[in-house]
Amino acid sequence: MQHQIHGTTLQTLEIQLQPGETVYSQTHQMAWMTESINMDTNTGGGFLKGLMRSLSGASLFLTQFSASSAPGLVAFCPRFPGTIIPRNLQAGESLICRKETFLCAQSSVQLDIFFRQQIGGGLFGGEGFILQQVTGPGWVFLDLSGEVVEKTLAPNETLQVHVGHVGVQDPSVQFNVRLLKGFKNILFGGDGIFLATLRGPGKVMLQSMPIVNLAEEIFRHGSATPAADKPGNLVGDIIGGMFRGE
Repeated sequence: MQHQIHGTTLQTLEIQLQPGETVYSQTHQMAWMTESINMDTNTGGGFLKGLMRSLSGASLFLTQFSASSAPGLVAFCPRFPGTIIPRNLQAGESLICRKETFLCAQSSVQLDIFFRQQIGGGLFGGEGFILQQVTGPGWVFLDLSGEVVEKTLAPNETLQVHVGHVGVQDPSVQFNVRLLKGFKNILFGGDGIFLATLRGPGKVMLQSMPIVNLAEEIFRHGSATPAADKPGNLVGDIIGGMFRGE
């Protein structure tokens, strides 16, 4: 499947479809398409499957784009600054993704929900118990916020990560959370009270700018009199930082 990614931090994905080829995305992802592309919105496998998928924060409906009698082009744009990651998955190969990460995929790729098995990871991992899982064969295009750093973890090798920076991981990578060490770090560090523990083997993609962090900064700077800038708000800052999920 021919595709091209344009741009740097505000990227656009263009896919050239040949007759018989189909890609699908969640709703509100398509940017433009040629006249030869057919568009069909449905629940992507039935209402029950769409409802289950919506539990992860995804849309109930999926939109399919296909070229029938002539080649065509369809383009997708992420909804926030970031990096588009193309992956050609082999049959049975899977990736675990955050709910906002999925951009589009070839029709042969299966999009499902994924349940975290660890109680701590589900309660304090920022995304809850339910994530998304994509399974090959076929091309899938993921969108991570900011720049992307890929780490390969050896068996039993661990990496401590702020939960908002975990974007995509292999199913073999274990994810759990632990309490941040140090009383002063919890009260005054401003990084919350939990860190994600990633344990290999497997690969993980880390994103440099979690979308929640960006939203917080826009809100803080966009307010006429931000609460954080008012004097005497130290206690509020401390409590808010302790329990911020991202």
